[in-house]
Amino acid sequence: MKSSQSIPKHILPTIVLAQFACTSLWFAGNAVLPELIPQFQLEASSLSHLTSAVQLGFILGTLVFAVFTIADRFSPSTVFLVCAVVGAGFNVSLLGAEGLSTLLLSRFLTGFCLAGIYPVGMKIAADYHQKGLGKALGFLVGALVLGTAFPHLLKSLTQGLPWRYVIWATSGLAVLGGLGLFLLVPDGPFRSRSSQPDFTAFFHIFKQKDFRAAAFGYFGHMWELYTFWAFVPVILALYAEEHPETPLNNPLLSFTIIAIGAVACVAGGYLSGRIGSGRTAFGALAISMGCCLLSPWLLQLNLSLFLSLLLVWGLAVVMDSPQFSTLVAQNAPAQAKGTALTIVNSLGFAITIVSIQFLRSLQGKVAPTYWFLFLALGPLFGLLAMWRLLRD
Repeated sequence: MKSSQSIPKHILPTIVLAQFACTSLWFAGNAVLPELIPQFQLEASSLSHLTSAVQLGFILGTLVFAVFTIADRFSPSTVFLVCAVVGAGFNVSLLGAEGLSTLLLSRFLTGFCLAGIYPVGMKIAADYHQKGLGKALGFLVGALVLGTAFPHLLKSLTQGLPWRYVIWATSGLAVLGGLGLFLLVPDGPFRSRSSQPDFTAFFHIFKQKDFRAAAFGYFGHMWELYTFWAFVPVILALYAEEHPETPLNNPLLSFTIIAIGAVACVAGGYLSGRIGSGRTAFGALAISMGCCLLSPWLLQLNLSLFLSLLLVWGLAVVMDSPQFSTLVAQNAPAQAKGTALTIVNSLGFAITIVSIQFLRSLQGKVAPTYWFLFLALGPLFGLLAMWRLLRD
């Protein structure tokens, strides 16, 4: 069997670039929402609905992929390509939307296809790396972070141009990413192929205590992550209202605050090689919870401190993500690794919908300064769940 030392040098960069290109589909709708609101006469709460539609599509997609063990039965590179091309098509369908219902359908179907991109990309990386998986997934999730943030940068760069440019650009990137991975990344040397669906995999993998600890830590992390990302533009807009004398480039700052998490993912990957994935994830989750607890004072800070705290939050909120995926992959049965990653992703993203919609329900009932305090519940739960992994 091949060792990880013999892996061609182009494999990981190709997976990383493909992941970046294809996950740019994720927040494409969020980036152009300011233009969609007047065109389709939407309410401000449409942000949470559009984000939740993508998440719901992703959840259903991951459940389908998990039940039929698609990532373990078929070539992951082929699955990735098909989902990238089809997802790009559904993203483009946003251009033909006629109202909120068709906008939500377009985002839902795009999210469904992302189920064959994000967790499958991690499965491909795991098939190439038995050692150093934490570092490899650090680069990979870093690519997801950049891809998620990229539509905001596109929006900033194309201000004054039709919003459709953002949609075409993200769809084109996704197709290129899928093709590149399919052509340059064959099935990995550590792939363990499953020959038929295993409808009991969901129950079997959660019987293992260490797997449960890693998964529950991830669930606490997910309670916070996507809600924070989705509401970064809202936080910036609230600050602009409180400080009208301070002009802010909302799209560019949104990109920067989200994208800086890519640096944290890579740094966390290297740190995990020294102190382990469990301790790296635990430390990042603790810092992120601290940012949640400081959020009531966020809007009263001067601009430098305000942006500094958001940047620290942007770093910590996702630094633990690749390490949780590493812990999940390491504690899952080899023949069900892809299915385990997919199941955990599915449940994690279901939690994001609850979190996003709960925050939306607070609007109009609770002062904005207290909206983000409730996000601390997720990291707290995750830290308690992870304690077992640190003791072992």
